[in-house]
Amino acid sequence: MSATKDFYLSTPIYYVNDAPHIGHAYTTVAGDVLTRWHRQKGEGVWFLTGTDEHGQKVMNTAEKNGSTPQAWCDRLVEEEWKPNWHHLNIANDDFIRTTEERHMVRVQNFLQGLKDQGFIYSAKYEGPYCIGCEEFKLPGDLVNNACPVHSIPVEMVSEENWFFKLSAFVPQLIERYRNHPETCEPASARNEVLSFLEGGVTDLSISRSTFDWGIPVPWDTKQVIYVWFDALLNYATAVGLGDDPDSEGGKKFAKTWPADVHLVGKDILRFHAVIWPAMLMAAGIDVPKKIFAHGWLLVGGEKMSKSKLTGIAPRDITDHFGVDAFRYYFLRAIPFGTDGSFSWEDMGARYTSELANDFGNLASRLTAMIEKYCGGLIPAPTQSSTLAPTLAATVTAADAAICALDFQGGINSIMEFCKRVNGYVTENEPWAIAKDDSRKAELEDVLYNTAESLRALAVLLHPIMPETSEKLWFSLGADISIGEISAQRISDVANWGQLPEGSAVTKGAVLFPRLEEK
Repeated sequence: MSATKDFYLSTPIYYVNDAPHIGHAYTTVAGDVLTRWHRQKGEGVWFLTGTDEHGQKVMNTAEKNGSTPQAWCDRLVEEEWKPNWHHLNIANDDFIRTTEERHMVRVQNFLQGLKDQGFIYSAKYEGPYCIGCEEFKLPGDLVNNACPVHSIPVEMVSEENWFFKLSAFVPQLIERYRNHPETCEPASARNEVLSFLEGGVTDLSISRSTFDWGIPVPWDTKQVIYVWFDALLNYATAVGLGDDPDSEGGKKFAKTWPADVHLVGKDILRFHAVIWPAMLMAAGIDVPKKIFAHGWLLVGGEKMSKSKLTGIAPRDITDHFGVDAFRYYFLRAIPFGTDGSFSWEDMGARYTSELANDFGNLASRLTAMIEKYCGGLIPAPTQSSTLAPTLAATVTAADAAICALDFQGGINSIMEFCKRVNGYVTENEPWAIAKDDSRKAELEDVLYNTAESLRALAVLLHPIMPETSEKLWFSLGADISIGEISAQRISDVANWGQLPEGSAVTKGAVLFPRLEEK
């Protein structure tokens, strides 16, 4: 009997020509939230991110900085990329670098296999090339002979290269996206891919001969493998592509492949939805279940870019708002799949109204009242006729939305429940009930229902704001009375009455402190 397949999600692997900005963090946090949610559902999960280290862009950047490409990559990965993901509480299972031996050997074996099957041939490439995109461009892609993404003139390239028979797989790709629309989302992305495929696709040059920073073509070591052909394979090389089925790598591949979700930015959609599945089809390997292309984070109406000096470092924001507010804001404020503008003012307003007032203040009031009226101990379980069914509906809606990558919809459902709990406290006025000793049972009912609601909110918000949720969990005494928050299952969240009587509540630090003036 085969082992249950893990839920496998990847982010793109990011170019190491500079440090990460919040556009990179947006994708990575989304992947982290989705994989944490699936873990909270009790599923096995494999979450991959990493860095794309070959190609002309990385080589040129290293040279401009007086460094070798390898030394440049090593420094940025260890001093910028990995520390940033650690800072943002990213719980990735693996970090792939395309300069690693495990990747390069598997890429060469894969390419040799395609050549042996007749999918690779030699020809001359002449045409425009954008170093910023590391992409062979079509004349129709250009605006005034410049790349529309990077706004820089393209280079005209003339090389004797190796080509992949990409055009042979166009009918299969069209059939796939027409018959299985869920494999490329959102719909706008799928329509773009179909339009591109139906417009006619030429074969792809998959080698470069004018520089040497890359993986050598195994049968022609004067050429290096085109950086995108190399990079796309990371999703499969990281989990054992081509390894013997009985080896550790082969078993890992069987347990994870095909990938369930490849998260990508919309500017790299064609690579992932056209070239990548065609490569796998040629090799007789299952294609990923879903490519999801999210929109751009915009600054001043333009895509965030280090080259245009519009790249904002994650710490520029987290130093002011905190890491969990950063994770919350971008998935709450922007529908995943559309472009969205970052605004300090909007983030500040949401922080204050949704996180500090609605959520943080609810937790503070509850712990203070239990300390004051119940000696710091959770009263006997009771069930609210309004909150319990509302919670059940919330869990169903949030689970469906987040699993469908509608992060905004999922978070909205959870925060609507939070507002409902606040309304419940306001309507019942426990501080007024407490003035009448004969209403002690009524007071304890209100406080228990509020505490139990916060127990549920802590679990539901844990994938989104792990540090804050754990603080609340500890504050409720749930780590001792129930167990670790990471062990709580989404399917069990709505089971009312889990906080036991006598659980010791402690008043911790304010979850979302008042912002300092900026």
